[in-house]
Amino acid sequence: MSRRALLGALVVVAGCASDQGLEPRAAPIEPASLEAAASLAAMVPPADEAKRGWPQLDWWQRFGDPQLDALIGDALAGSPDIRLAQARVDQAAAAAQIAHAPLSPQVNASADITRARISENYIFPPPIAGSIYTTTQLALGAGYELDFWGKNRAIYEAALGRARAAQAERFAAALVLSSAVATAYVQLARAFDRLDLAKRELDERESVRKLTDDRVRAGLDSRLELKQVETSIPAARTRIAQMEEEIGLRRNQLAALLGAGPDRGLAIERPALQAASVALPARVPADLLGRRPDVVASRLRAEAAKRDIASAKAQFYPDVNLSALIGVQSVTLSKLLTAGSAIPSIGAAVSLPILDGGRLRGALAARDADYDVAVEQYNQTLAGALREVVDQLTSLRSVRQQSMDVETALASAEEAYRLAVIRYGAGLGSLLQVLSVETAVLEQRTLHADLHSRELTLSINLIRALGGGFDATVAMQ
Repeated sequence: MSRRALLGALVVVAGCASDQGLEPRAAPIEPASLEAAASLAAMVPPADEAKRGWPQLDWWQRFGDPQLDALIGDALAGSPDIRLAQARVDQAAAAAQIAHAPLSPQVNASADITRARISENYIFPPPIAGSIYTTTQLALGAGYELDFWGKNRAIYEAALGRARAAQAERFAAALVLSSAVATAYVQLARAFDRLDLAKRELDERESVRKLTDDRVRAGLDSRLELKQVETSIPAARTRIAQMEEEIGLRRNQLAALLGAGPDRGLAIERPALQAASVALPARVPADLLGRRPDVVASRLRAEAAKRDIASAKAQFYPDVNLSALIGVQSVTLSKLLTAGSAIPSIGAAVSLPILDGGRLRGALAARDADYDVAVEQYNQTLAGALREVVDQLTSLRSVRQQSMDVETALASAEEAYRLAVIRYGAGLGSLLQVLSVETAVLEQRTLHADLHSRELTLSINLIRALGGGFDATVAMQ
């Protein structure tokens, strides 16, 4: 009863430094409150219901290109960004280990030997005064803080939450890197496709020039038509040079993403990507909370900030520390281990804030503000993640519709160009008709190649928006 009364009195006295009136303002968004069912349902045809599911960790393998698999593997193994993220994980884990230490008793051993002369003008009379003595002490000390209010426990749980957030952020860094490599690889494939189109364009213009030259010799055309065709040939060669330049730049970009020098890019061959559809999971808003590593990291940091508030509130209450020491001390080495040299001690210390000039209230207010910042960042990340998913689905649906229209238009343009060249060679058509139809067919070919590349890029973006195979229930164990 007396012990409880003492603790109660200490709490009452501690009321001089009060945390009353200090509370955080922010509240986490509930994923279910983000209405997206109608938007998502409009993006997924009923035929895809059986295919719904989250991406796999090795999602890039769905594109069926072994070279891409190797590039992403090299990037994840050798990128400085991944090593930096791992170093931050190690830092956070070490901080958590340090924060865990106060939860356990602390034991220290010490051994001291001091040789000193005692002053003749001090409190000791002769023969001690003026003499030289060697003081020897061996001690084993122990201490333990009784964490009545959970301060140390809250500090440790906050540090542990930040360590787990660092783990999620490492996966987020790996996802950003792998998707960046895949996107750059798609752009390299696009550059090769555009190079093929430019070479095909040059071959066709060379053929038209030959036809025109024959018509000029036959008196069917003048040199004006010949010059018109010859003028278009350097433009085709320029486009070839531009595409070769882009291929070189994309290879350099991939080499840099791998953390390697430009020579690594020279070994990258033409991509052989296959189109791969991405199915939408059944419960995106609710499950996205545990599937996006950046969302998981934001949530864990918000929870850690909440534990910081608990720790700051516990600072308003008394600290109780126990200490004990056993040891021996002697000015004569021969008597060091005798019973008379023993110096045992045991003690308890209680400290509590009474008047601190508002320091504790300021610290608690700062922790409240930190929590508000972390929660709003989490809310923003969660809402942004869901918007990214819907954006990619919207664009994918649009691109697929555009691709069908372009394929129809391209087939018509190719046939029109073929007929125009035949008529021109037979003397039934004009060069103007050939050049006009050629412009249309080049536009459709370019648009077709760009839409194919964009569909692949959007598929990668959707996989990244869905978390790239991350699962907090597995990865955070």
